[in-house]
Amino acid sequence: MSTQHTPARSSLPVAGEDHARLTVDLSALADNWRAMARRSGAARAAAVLKADAYGIGLEPAARTFHQAGARDFFVATPAEGAALRAILPEVRIYVLSGMWAGSERLFFEFDLVPVIASEEQLVVFMAAIAEGGDLPCVLHVDTGMSRLGLRVEDALALADDPARPASFSPIMLLSHLACADDPGHILNRQQLQRFRSVVSAYDDIDASLANSAGIFLGEDYHFTLTRPGISLYGGAAVNGVANPMKPVVTAEARILQVREAKAGESVSYGATAVVSRDTRIAVAAIGYADGYMRSLSGSGVPVRQANIPGAQGVVHGHAVPVIGRVTMDLTHFDVTDLPAGSVRAGDFIELFGRSMPVSDVARAGGTIDYELLTSLGRRYERRYELAKK
Repeated sequence: MSTQHTPARSSLPVAGEDHARLTVDLSALADNWRAMARRSGAARAAAVLKADAYGIGLEPAARTFHQAGARDFFVATPAEGAALRAILPEVRIYVLSGMWAGSERLFFEFDLVPVIASEEQLVVFMAAIAEGGDLPCVLHVDTGMSRLGLRVEDALALADDPARPASFSPIMLLSHLACADDPGHILNRQQLQRFRSVVSAYDDIDASLANSAGIFLGEDYHFTLTRPGISLYGGAAVNGVANPMKPVVTAEARILQVREAKAGESVSYGATAVVSRDTRIAVAAIGYADGYMRSLSGSGVPVRQANIPGAQGVVHGHAVPVIGRVTMDLTHFDVTDLPAGSVRAGDFIELFGRSMPVSDVARAGGTIDYELLTSLGRRYERRYELAKK
């Protein structure tokens, strides 16, 4: 592999002085987009770049997806859209939070497409184009999420409203699936039927319903544009099945000390872990300030009461459990079962990535891949890898 050191933020540590490092496999990122594009069949596949590209870095992710073939991109806010426009000047950028009073200038200046989510936003949009000229938009319809979007009946009424201004001509209808990660959930088919009813009321218009999990539901859900997100970054989109996506992000932390706790001694805050044997402990430079959540602790947190084991790391090819509570900057791992002397200060332990699936770690913390990735802190040295040609 060839490695490009491309810091995503000016506050990152100097290479070689890092206590934690984040390696992003851009080849896997591109392969994942191509895989989701193939699964999308006749529909175009966009790429979702919200939250600094799910925590891995907007610029390298955007360029990678564009080189792989993506031409449609979704962000959450107009500020994210403006940042993306500076990287990719020719693509179409959709802003999922829509347009509100005071944000109009960004949409015109950076050629962003607002996803109109309410009657109030529609009023703002109509006033903006009356003053600023033509600007495409997307109409968001709530088919069962009870989040953003016009209700189905309101979207249908708008389609048939003879008083609807001719200048309001959305280029696409959009809705979002609430339960696509559970393929058998009854709401999936209900949302599909509701969305179809709205699509049929608007002539010759693109439509987008499927997120990552929705793409796996099959062709009925694809319409003309799909919106893969978590799958692109290696996360598991569908519950209860093997994840077919390639791992993209590997997080590691430096071991600062290897020490011993005698049988009967406690480990970390609250003395919630008391070892029953002489135990070798690797203390790693990672904690909840880095997005390695306190809920990943081996003990002393509510999620452990649900009989969900704590997180594990991987060192020298061996899985080792977190012991005691994760703290702000440090986490303890039990390395007793590895050969004496095989783990040393200065070694790195994998937190999640190639050897430890991010979904497994997220599950140990009582959360999902999305939260773990988007919570990554500022102290990682970020490395972006490309496969050798």
